[in-house]
Parts: sequence; structure tokens; C-alpha cells
Amino acid sequence: MSLAFDKSTVVKEYKDKIEMMQKEKDSIAKKLGETIVEKEFLEGKLVSLASSKERKSMIDPKLNMSLNKQCRLLRVSKSSFYYTPVKPFSTPADIRVLDAINNIYSDFPSYGARRMTKQLQKDGHHVGKKFVKKAMKYMGIEALYTKPKTTTANKEHYKYPYLLKEFRDYAGRVIIERVNQVWSTDITYIKLETGFVYLSAIIDWHSKKILSWKLSNTMDMSLVKSVLNEALALYPTPEIFNTDQGSQYTSKEHTNILKKHSIKISMDGVGRATDNIAIERFWRTIKYEEIYLNEYKNIKVLNRAIEKYINSYNQRRLHSAIGYKTPNEVYYQADNNLDAKGVKQLPLVS
Repeated sequence: MSLAFDKSTVVKEYKDKIEMMQKEKDSIAKKLGETIVEKEFLEGKLVSLASSKERKSMIDPKLNMSLNKQCRLLRVSKSSFYYTPVKPFSTPADIRVLDAINNIYSDFPSYGARRMTKQLQKDGHHVGKKFVKKAMKYMGIEALYTKPKTTTANKEHYKYPYLLKEFRDYAGRVIIERVNQVWSTDITYIKLETGFVYLSAIIDWHSKKILSWKLSNTMDMSLVKSVLNEALALYPTPEIFNTDQGSQYTSKEHTNILKKHSIKISMDGVGRATDNIAIERFWRTIKYEEIYLNEYKNIKVLNRAIEKYINSYNQRRLHSAIGYKTPNEVYYQADNNLDAKGVKQLPLVS
């Protein structure tokens, strides 16, 4: 009856109800969105402030919440929650070797893993270099020798500001979103029997690809300039180039090359190696996976070994930080206009 005699009134009532329900829906969606943002913010802060061990201790099987959900919220793998670490060097034979290492080190603190292994074998212990290296690391001892400085600041040189702060996420990590956005470089030393040699390399921050590198027995301007010029000749120009405040990088010879190519110059803060974390992690990787595991007679042998390792690193080594892809996959797939060397290719004109 009401529909027959007063259609406009009924239609208006339905429209009012629909509008009210839409407002309630929008309000709930807004609150849900705010809750999700707050949850992600708090999760990020928790991960950045608490270590994995501390987060693992927060899991409570008695809570009215599944272990899977607790592990997911605290970003702890379930396997690590159940894992009970095995104490290393716990057998009587291992303990005897540790005692022998301690005694030898007390008499000869300059002994590294190689000489320590030879001495242990001479004393009747059947051990290899890898075992001794691991044991010395476990005991917190290393050969005492003068280590060279790879970063020596020049007070007269201008120090450029650190430009990567703007790329930090809520957890304080630097997130670079594309290739050739940021390159960084550094120098590390490698000890040979004949003395120290120096390795310089340039890495693309996003793809983790090593763009150029060089090994030298001197740590002078020619080392860093040659590595930079080679990278600029082979690949597209980066937007930002990050270094530490070493005199090689603050010199006009080096900064003028960057200015000539209109590249923004960024430098780490004093004593902040983590500002250049991309190249620092590569140094750790190559040393643990190649250099510390082998012996090199001279710089030529070392150079061949590093060349082989970096080729494998770029082409075959998977990285969790880039979705378990290789650096070459990420670098070359990021831009279809890059050829095999990463050089921009101009479209053909018919």
C-alpha cells in the first residue's frame, strides 16, 4: 500500500539507509587502515629494537594464540624457535686442541691460523686449517700484527654530507629501489706472505652487482680513479656515489670526476661504516667465502682467484635481499634497454 501511494517516501528511506550504511563502512575501513599501519609500524620498531634472541624469548606457548601466528608477528622462523644449538668444541679431543692453541698463542701471539695449524700438526694433533681457524674465532683470538688503515682523512679536504638518510625506512634501513640510483665504493686490505695488498671495488646498491674492481699493492689515487673510470665507461651514470671520508675519495682528483658526470657525492659519517653497508657486506662475503679459506702465493694468484669469485658472485650467487636472484639478473632485468654490459641502447630508427 505504501509503495502504491507514496513511492517517493519509501525510496527516500532506502536511500537514507544506504547512505548511512556507506558512511559506517567508510568509517570501519578507515579504522582498519589505521590499525594496519600502526601494526606494521610497531612490528618494524620491534624488529629493529629487539634482537632475534629477544624476540624468540617473547613467544609463549601458553597464550591463546597459535605458535605460527606468534612467530609470524615477531618475525621468528618456527624452526629457529625449536632449534637447540649444539655447543661447539665439546668433545675431550676438541678441548685438548683448544688448550694446545691457547698455550701456543701465549708463546707466539703473532701466529695466524696457518702457522698455528702447522705447529699443532707438529705437536701430534690431527687438525686442518679450517678447524683451527674456526677454533681461534671461537676463542676470540687472532694473530697480533699491525693492520693498515684504509681510511685516512685529510683535514684540508671538503667532506660532503651523507645523502642516503632520505632513503631510510621506519626501521632505519637504507632502501634503494632501482639500479644505478646509488653506487658505493671502498678499499679493503688482504694479507699475503709478502705483505699487504689492497682491493677496491664499486657496487650497485640495489642489485648488489660488482661493477668494477682492482687489486693493487699500493693504496694511492690511481687505484680508486681507475676503478671509478672503468665503472663509468661500462655502465650508465649513477645518481649518487657514496664513499667514506678517506683522503683518496675527498681529493679533488676523485670528486672532479664525479662532478664532471653530474653525479651527487655522498660520504659516510665519521666512524659510521654501516652508512656504506652494501660494500661492507660484500667485503665480509668475499673474505668468508674465498679469501679466508685459501692461501695465495702472490698477488697474481690472488688476482685470478678474485676475478673468478666476482664473476661467480655476479652471475650465480643468490641473494636473499633481492628475492634470491643473482646480481646480474636484477641489474640487467631492471632495464630492458641495457645490453650485456649494462650500457644504454638507443632504439633503432626505421
